[in-house]
Amino acid sequence: MSTPPELDVNGLWVRFTVPGAQVAAVSDVSFRIQPGECLALVGESGCGKSVLAAALLGFLPANAEVAGAGTLTGGDRPPVELLTASDQVLARTVRGRRIGLVPQSPAAHLTPVRTARAQLEETVRAHHRAESNPRGAAERVAARAGLRSTDLDRYPHELSGGMAQRVATALALVGDPWLLIADEPTTGLDRDLVDALLDELRRLIEEHRAVLLITHDLAAARRVADRIAVMYAGRFVEVGPASDVLERPLHPYTRGLINSLPDRAFAPIPGLPPLLTDLPAGCPFRPRCPRVIPDCQHRPPLAEHTAGHPVACYRPCPTH
Repeated sequence: MSTPPELDVNGLWVRFTVPGAQVAAVSDVSFRIQPGECLALVGESGCGKSVLAAALLGFLPANAEVAGAGTLTGGDRPPVELLTASDQVLARTVRGRRIGLVPQSPAAHLTPVRTARAQLEETVRAHHRAESNPRGAAERVAARAGLRSTDLDRYPHELSGGMAQRVATALALVGDPWLLIADEPTTGLDRDLVDALLDELRRLIEEHRAVLLITHDLAAARRVADRIAVMYAGRFVEVGPASDVLERPLHPYTRGLINSLPDRAFAPIPGLPPLLTDLPAGCPFRPRCPRVIPDCQHRPPLAEHTAGHPVACYRPCPTH
């Protein structure tokens, strides 16, 4: 009997070597995700969210150094260690087949001189060589992403932001992957399109797929996520059920993100994130934190808190 698929990431590190420095992009990140759930990675731009996704799919540049494990298991397919698999293995057995990617700025990833239909049909032929009717298969998967048949005859420059997002989602679904990585999918969309996209993602989760949502949009995370991992300077600083993290944040950084929302205090976090080439000693949030104590000179581990979910902080925020 096959077991449910699972992605188990354990102790993931990503470093980039650049002239005169090393960029600490992802540091000691661990999580698991299974079908039927959405894990949202949230945090300011540049905190390492998209680098994490690129590491799992083998899209890192040649100057990247990777450590840790990212193991894809379950189903009726053999396990794959994503961080050490060859590009050939990832291309043939993982990308688009077990993990689909909805990239940031999807219109920029579409071939400009081919219609959406042509690109979908080509992807159908690549994933389903025995398919006798690629046109019909393309229209079926397009319908699942909220597209009409007439939408497919447009070129990328004729697509609105929402339409391009739906085409990217359809392309990611062609190979029937159980896990979708959606990288900043709401960027540049108006509220109606954001709502439609999030409804589509939630529907996919209810169809027993998993979604790894990478976003700085806390309102989007609130709508669709089951769990939230808050990322700062390449590390997870708080992880827990979405309602707990957003309604009872423990880390001062998480509270700062929430207080910066228009429907809250609308107060930005003072200061700027640290350079990933020059992280401060101890807690990386220490220079911006209003709750600093002497212990913060040492890096806090991500550990369970009495409030019920893990946080990396020596002086967490009160929950009452």
